[in-house]
Amino acid sequence: MSGAEERPAQVTVELSGAAEDAGSVFDVLGAVYASDRDGGPAPAGSGGPTVWSGVFDTARPAGGAPGGTPSLKGAVTADVQGGYVAVDQIVTVLSAAFTVTREGAASGDQEKDVSLRLESR
Repeated sequence: MSGAEERPAQVTVELSGAAEDAGSVFDVLGAVYASDRDGGPAPAGSGGPTVWSGVFDTARPAGGAPGGTPSLKGAVTADVQGGYVAVDQIVTVLSAAFTVTREGAASGDQEKDVSLRLESR
């Protein structure tokens, strides 16, 4: 191992809830970190439960900060998975914008998975 310890910086965020609310959450994260998402979630076609996914790179700041206080119409469930430090950074950004309730967590050797409930402040 080199002197500079490598930390996984990519975090997968999976959201369930209304498309507009998922878009608001991704907008908050996308203002802070580079992502594989270039827009909001696509509208659901089947009318059934839908999950939106995005990968955010905490080692590549987007150079911005979330603007204003985002509003959600309902609760959003967020499953956040990645390296320990990177997941904590994502949770910190979400906690600054929303009321966050931690609903569960699982830890592995190098990664952790956190389940959150997000609501408007």
